[in-house]
Amino acid sequence: MKNEFKDHVWDERDPNPWLALYLDQSTPLPDAVKAAWLRDCSGASRQFFLPAIRPLARLSMIVIQALKIFLPKRWAHSMLLHRLLAFSMNHFVSPEANWLIMRHFHLGSQVLQFVAANAPTKVGTTPLTPTQIDDVKDELFLRHDLNLFNFVIRLNKALRENGQQLVAVPEPDFSMIHDPDLRLEDMPRGRLNLLDLQSAIEIYTPVYQLLLTDNDFWRASNSLQLDETIAIYCAKILASPEHLVLLNNKHPMVPLSTLYAAYRLVLHGLSTEMLHSLLMRMASGEAPIPARELAGIQQAA
Repeated sequence: MKNEFKDHVWDERDPNPWLALYLDQSTPLPDAVKAAWLRDCSGASRQFFLPAIRPLARLSMIVIQALKIFLPKRWAHSMLLHRLLAFSMNHFVSPEANWLIMRHFHLGSQVLQFVAANAPTKVGTTPLTPTQIDDVKDELFLRHDLNLFNFVIRLNKALRENGQQLVAVPEPDFSMIHDPDLRLEDMPRGRLNLLDLQSAIEIYTPVYQLLLTDNDFWRASNSLQLDETIAIYCAKILASPEHLVLLNNKHPMVPLSTLYAAYRLVLHGLSTEMLHSLLMRMASGEAPIPARELAGIQQAA
Protein backbone atom coordinates (compact mmCIF):
# COMPACT_ATOMS: atom_id res chain seq x y z
CA MET A 1 0.00 0.00 0.00
CA LYS A 2 1.43 3.35 -1.04
CA ASN A 3 2.25 5.68 1.83
CA GLU A 4 1.18 9.08 0.55
CA PHE A 5 2.62 10.86 3.59
CA LYS A 6 6.17 9.95 2.56
CA ASP A 7 5.70 11.66 -0.82
CA HIS A 8 3.67 14.63 0.39
CA VAL A 9 4.87 18.04 -0.78
CA TRP A 10 5.47 20.36 2.17
CA ASP A 11 4.13 23.89 1.68
CA GLU A 12 5.31 26.12 4.54
CA ARG A 13 2.48 28.58 3.86
CA ASP A 14 -0.09 25.78 4.08
CA PRO A 15 1.37 22.90 6.15
CA ASN A 16 -0.64 19.69 6.18
CA PRO A 17 -1.65 18.79 9.79
CA TRP A 18 -1.78 15.08 8.92
CA LEU A 19 1.78 15.23 7.58
CA ALA A 20 2.90 16.84 10.84
CA LEU A 21 1.28 14.04 12.86
CA TYR A 22 2.80 11.38 10.61
CA LEU A 23 6.33 12.79 10.87
CA ASP A 24 6.07 13.38 14.63
CA GLN A 25 7.84 10.65 16.63
CA SER A 26 6.66 11.51 20.14
CA THR A 27 4.16 8.63 20.04
CA PRO A 28 5.41 5.09 19.40
CA LEU A 29 3.58 3.77 16.34
CA PRO A 30 4.88 1.89 13.28
CA ASP A 31 4.80 4.01 10.13
CA ALA A 32 2.34 1.68 8.37
CA VAL A 33 -0.10 1.82 11.30
CA LYS A 34 0.24 5.57 11.68
CA ALA A 35 -0.32 6.11 7.95
CA ALA A 36 -3.45 3.92 7.97
CA TRP A 37 -4.76 5.65 11.09
CA LEU A 38 -4.22 9.16 9.69
CA ARG A 39 -5.57 8.22 6.26
CA ASP A 40 -8.75 7.01 7.96
CA CYS A 41 -8.95 10.13 10.16
CA SER A 42 -8.45 12.54 7.29
CA GLY A 43 -11.19 11.12 5.05
CA ALA A 44 -14.50 12.75 4.18
CA SER A 45 -16.45 10.22 6.26
CA ARG A 46 -14.92 11.40 9.53
CA GLN A 47 -15.08 15.06 8.55
CA PHE A 48 -18.71 15.19 7.44
CA PHE A 49 -20.49 12.02 8.59
CA LEU A 50 -19.12 11.64 12.13
CA PRO A 51 -20.41 15.01 13.47
CA ALA A 52 -23.90 14.10 12.27
CA ILE A 53 -24.01 10.50 13.47
CA ARG A 54 -22.42 10.99 16.92
CA PRO A 55 -25.31 12.90 18.59
CA LEU A 56 -27.85 10.56 16.99
CA ALA A 57 -25.97 7.52 18.26
CA ARG A 58 -25.80 8.89 21.80
CA LEU A 59 -29.48 9.82 21.77
CA SER A 60 -30.35 6.30 20.64
CA MET A 61 -28.32 4.91 23.56
CA ILE A 62 -30.48 6.87 26.00
CA VAL A 63 -33.64 5.55 24.33
CA ILE A 64 -32.31 1.97 24.36
CA GLN A 65 -31.42 2.24 28.04
CA ALA A 66 -35.00 3.30 28.80
CA LEU A 67 -36.38 0.54 26.56
CA LYS A 68 -34.38 -2.09 28.41
CA ILE A 69 -36.34 -1.35 31.57
CA PHE A 70 -39.24 -3.20 29.95
CA LEU A 71 -37.26 -6.02 28.34
CA PRO A 72 -36.36 -9.29 30.10
CA LYS A 73 -33.06 -8.99 31.97
CA ARG A 74 -31.42 -11.76 29.95
CA TRP A 75 -32.75 -10.54 26.58
CA ALA A 76 -29.87 -10.70 24.12
CA HIS A 77 -29.00 -11.71 20.56
CA SER A 78 -25.22 -11.93 20.55
CA MET A 79 -24.98 -14.12 17.44
CA LEU A 80 -27.18 -11.70 15.47
CA LEU A 81 -25.08 -8.78 16.72
CA HIS A 82 -21.84 -10.29 15.49
CA ARG A 83 -23.33 -11.27 12.14
CA LEU A 84 -24.44 -7.67 11.67
CA LEU A 85 -20.98 -6.42 12.62
CA ALA A 86 -19.28 -8.79 10.18
CA PHE A 87 -21.70 -7.83 7.38
CA SER A 88 -21.17 -4.10 7.89
CA MET A 89 -17.40 -4.48 8.10
CA ASN A 90 -17.37 -6.43 4.85
CA HIS A 91 -19.57 -3.97 2.97
CA PHE A 92 -19.32 -0.48 4.51
CA VAL A 93 -16.22 0.01 6.68
CA SER A 94 -13.03 1.38 5.13
CA PRO A 95 -10.05 -0.94 4.53
CA GLU A 96 -7.93 1.01 7.02
CA ALA A 97 -10.57 0.83 9.75
CA ASN A 98 -11.11 -2.91 9.19
CA TRP A 99 -7.36 -3.53 9.31
CA LEU A 100 -6.99 -1.65 12.58
CA ILE A 101 -9.97 -3.46 14.12
CA MET A 102 -8.64 -6.87 13.14
CA ARG A 103 -5.14 -6.00 14.38
CA HIS A 104 -6.55 -5.06 17.77
CA PHE A 105 -7.60 -8.61 18.63
CA HIS A 106 -4.09 -9.88 17.87
CA LEU A 107 -2.30 -7.09 19.73
CA GLY A 108 -4.49 -7.36 22.81
CA SER A 109 -3.90 -11.11 22.95
CA GLN A 110 -0.15 -10.67 22.61
CA VAL A 111 0.03 -8.11 25.40
CA LEU A 112 -1.85 -10.41 27.78
CA GLN A 113 0.42 -13.29 26.77
CA PHE A 114 3.44 -11.08 27.53
CA VAL A 115 2.17 -10.36 31.04
CA ALA A 116 1.33 -14.04 31.61
CA ALA A 117 4.71 -15.28 30.37
CA ASN A 118 6.57 -12.89 32.67
CA ALA A 119 4.41 -13.33 35.75
CA PRO A 120 5.98 -15.20 38.71
CA THR A 121 3.17 -17.77 38.60
CA LYS A 122 1.71 -19.69 35.67
CA VAL A 123 -1.37 -18.04 34.14
CA GLY A 124 -3.36 -19.27 31.14
CA THR A 125 -4.55 -17.06 28.28
CA THR A 126 -7.04 -17.51 25.44
CA PRO A 127 -5.59 -15.62 22.44
CA LEU A 128 -7.88 -14.33 19.71
CA THR A 129 -6.23 -14.36 16.29
CA PRO A 130 -8.84 -13.76 13.57
CA THR A 131 -7.57 -14.02 10.01
CA GLN A 132 -10.64 -12.75 8.15
CA ILE A 133 -13.58 -10.49 8.91
CA ASP A 134 -16.06 -13.37 8.94
CA ASP A 135 -14.27 -14.64 12.06
CA VAL A 136 -16.09 -11.81 13.87
CA LYS A 137 -19.28 -13.91 13.65
CA ASP A 138 -17.88 -16.21 16.34
CA GLU A 139 -18.84 -13.63 19.01
CA LEU A 140 -15.35 -12.17 18.71
CA PHE A 141 -16.05 -8.77 20.29
CA LEU A 142 -17.80 -10.30 23.29
CA ARG A 143 -15.05 -12.88 23.77
CA HIS A 144 -12.45 -10.09 23.64
CA ASP A 145 -14.08 -8.34 26.61
CA LEU A 146 -14.52 -11.59 28.54
CA ASN A 147 -10.89 -12.52 27.99
CA LEU A 148 -9.64 -9.27 29.47
CA PHE A 149 -11.62 -9.48 32.70
CA ASN A 150 -11.02 -13.21 33.09
CA PHE A 151 -7.29 -12.67 32.65
CA VAL A 152 -7.13 -9.95 35.32
CA ILE A 153 -9.10 -12.17 37.72
CA ARG A 154 -7.10 -15.31 36.90
CA LEU A 155 -3.74 -13.52 37.24
CA ASN A 156 -4.51 -11.78 40.52
CA LYS A 157 -6.14 -14.81 42.11
CA ALA A 158 -2.97 -16.79 41.37
CA LEU A 159 -0.72 -14.01 42.69
CA ARG A 160 -2.77 -13.65 45.88
CA GLU A 161 -2.92 -17.40 46.53
CA ASN A 162 0.86 -17.66 46.20
CA GLY A 163 1.64 -14.44 48.07
CA GLN A 164 3.35 -13.00 44.99
CA GLN A 165 3.39 -9.78 42.97
CA LEU A 166 4.46 -8.80 39.50
CA VAL A 167 8.12 -7.81 39.67
CA ALA A 168 10.84 -6.66 37.32
CA VAL A 169 12.15 -9.39 35.03
CA PRO A 170 15.85 -9.01 34.08
CA GLU A 171 15.34 -10.67 30.69
CA PRO A 172 11.64 -10.50 29.77
CA ASP A 173 10.17 -13.07 27.41
CA PHE A 174 9.12 -11.28 24.21
CA SER A 175 8.61 -14.44 22.15
CA MET A 176 4.89 -13.81 21.70
CA ILE A 177 5.31 -10.23 20.47
CA HIS A 178 5.23 -9.94 16.68
CA ASP A 179 3.49 -8.06 13.89
CA PRO A 180 0.18 -9.81 13.09
CA ASP A 181 -0.02 -11.60 9.76
CA LEU A 182 -2.77 -9.31 8.48
CA ARG A 183 -2.42 -7.26 5.30
CA LEU A 184 -4.19 -4.00 4.63
CA GLU A 185 -4.34 -5.00 0.97
CA ASP A 186 -6.58 -7.97 1.86
CA MET A 187 -9.33 -5.89 3.44
CA PRO A 188 -12.62 -5.44 1.50
CA ARG A 189 -12.53 -2.61 -1.05
CA GLY A 190 -16.05 -2.32 -2.42
CA ARG A 191 -17.59 0.93 -3.64
CA LEU A 192 -19.30 1.42 -0.28
CA ASN A 193 -16.33 0.60 1.96
CA LEU A 194 -15.99 4.24 2.99
CA LEU A 195 -16.98 4.40 6.66
CA ASP A 196 -14.16 5.58 8.92
CA LEU A 197 -13.22 3.89 12.19
CA GLN A 198 -14.72 6.45 14.58
CA SER A 199 -18.03 6.68 12.71
CA ALA A 200 -18.29 2.88 12.55
CA ILE A 201 -17.71 2.57 16.30
CA GLU A 202 -20.28 5.29 17.04
CA ILE A 203 -22.85 3.31 15.04
CA TYR A 204 -21.84 -0.04 16.51
CA THR A 205 -22.07 1.08 20.14
CA PRO A 206 -25.88 1.49 20.38
CA VAL A 207 -26.36 -1.72 18.35
CA TYR A 208 -24.02 -3.44 20.80
CA GLN A 209 -26.08 -2.04 23.68
CA LEU A 210 -29.38 -3.17 22.14
CA LEU A 211 -28.40 -6.73 21.29
CA LEU A 212 -26.46 -7.59 24.46
CA THR A 213 -27.63 -7.80 28.05
CA ASP A 214 -27.11 -4.76 30.23
CA ASN A 215 -24.50 -6.73 32.15
CA ASP A 216 -22.52 -7.58 29.00
CA PHE A 217 -22.69 -4.02 27.69
CA TRP A 218 -21.63 -2.40 30.96
CA ARG A 219 -18.80 -4.88 31.32
CA ALA A 220 -17.61 -4.07 27.80
CA SER A 221 -17.70 -0.35 28.56
CA ASN A 222 -15.86 -0.74 31.85
CA SER A 223 -13.19 -2.90 30.24
CA LEU A 224 -11.85 0.25 28.57
CA GLN A 225 -10.70 1.49 31.96
CA LEU A 226 -8.34 -1.46 32.34
CA ASP A 227 -5.89 0.25 29.94
CA GLU A 228 -4.06 1.70 32.93
CA THR A 229 -4.14 -1.64 34.75
CA ILE A 230 -2.48 -3.54 31.88
CA ALA A 231 0.05 -0.72 31.38
CA ILE A 232 1.01 -0.93 35.06
CA TYR A 233 1.47 -4.71 34.75
CA CYS A 234 3.87 -4.17 31.86
CA ALA A 235 5.64 -1.32 33.67
CA LYS A 236 6.34 -3.58 36.65
CA ILE A 237 7.73 -6.36 34.46
CA LEU A 238 9.94 -3.92 32.53
CA ALA A 239 11.14 -2.16 35.70
CA SER A 240 9.79 1.15 34.52
CA PRO A 241 7.66 3.12 36.99
CA GLU A 242 6.30 5.30 34.22
CA HIS A 243 3.14 4.47 32.32
CA LEU A 244 3.93 3.03 28.92
CA VAL A 245 1.20 4.57 26.79
CA LEU A 246 -0.74 7.77 26.29
CA LEU A 247 -3.57 6.99 28.65
CA ASN A 248 -7.04 8.43 28.72
CA ASN A 249 -9.21 5.60 30.04
CA LYS A 250 -8.55 5.92 33.76
CA HIS A 251 -8.96 5.60 36.76
CA PRO A 252 -9.99 1.87 36.68
CA MET A 253 -12.19 2.19 39.78
CA VAL A 254 -14.16 5.19 38.51
CA PRO A 255 -16.52 3.93 35.77
CA LEU A 256 -17.49 6.50 33.17
CA SER A 257 -20.81 6.91 31.40
CA THR A 258 -21.47 4.49 28.57
CA LEU A 259 -22.43 7.49 26.41
CA TYR A 260 -18.73 8.09 25.78
CA ALA A 261 -17.84 4.44 25.21
CA ALA A 262 -17.33 4.84 21.45
CA TYR A 263 -14.81 7.68 21.79
CA ARG A 264 -13.00 5.86 24.58
CA LEU A 265 -12.92 2.68 22.50
CA VAL A 266 -10.97 4.52 19.80
CA LEU A 267 -8.48 5.70 22.42
CA HIS A 268 -8.27 2.16 23.77
CA GLY A 269 -7.34 0.87 20.32
CA LEU A 270 -4.68 3.53 19.88
CA SER A 271 -3.13 2.93 23.31
CA THR A 272 -2.98 -0.82 22.57
CA GLU A 273 -1.14 -0.10 19.32
CA MET A 274 1.35 2.10 21.20
CA LEU A 275 2.00 -0.42 23.96
CA HIS A 276 2.50 -3.20 21.42
CA SER A 277 4.85 -0.98 19.43
CA LEU A 278 6.96 -0.34 22.54
CA LEU A 279 7.15 -4.07 23.24
CA MET A 280 8.10 -4.71 19.59
CA ARG A 281 10.99 -2.25 19.90
CA MET A 282 12.25 -3.93 23.03
CA ALA A 283 11.82 -7.38 21.52
CA SER A 284 13.95 -6.36 18.53
CA GLY A 285 16.77 -5.31 20.86
CA GLU A 286 16.62 -1.61 20.14
CA ALA A 287 18.19 0.81 22.60
CA PRO A 288 16.13 1.60 25.72
CA ILE A 289 13.28 3.98 25.04
CA PRO A 290 13.85 7.51 26.37
CA ALA A 291 12.04 8.30 29.60
CA ARG A 292 10.09 11.10 27.98
CA GLU A 293 8.61 8.61 25.51
CA LEU A 294 7.58 6.30 28.33
CA ALA A 295 5.97 9.06 30.35
CA GLY A 296 2.21 8.69 30.56
CA ILE A 297 0.22 11.72 29.55
CA GLN A 298 -3.43 11.89 30.51
CA GLN A 299 -5.30 13.60 27.71
CA ALA A 300 -8.45 15.59 28.34
CA ALA A 301 -11.49 13.78 27.02
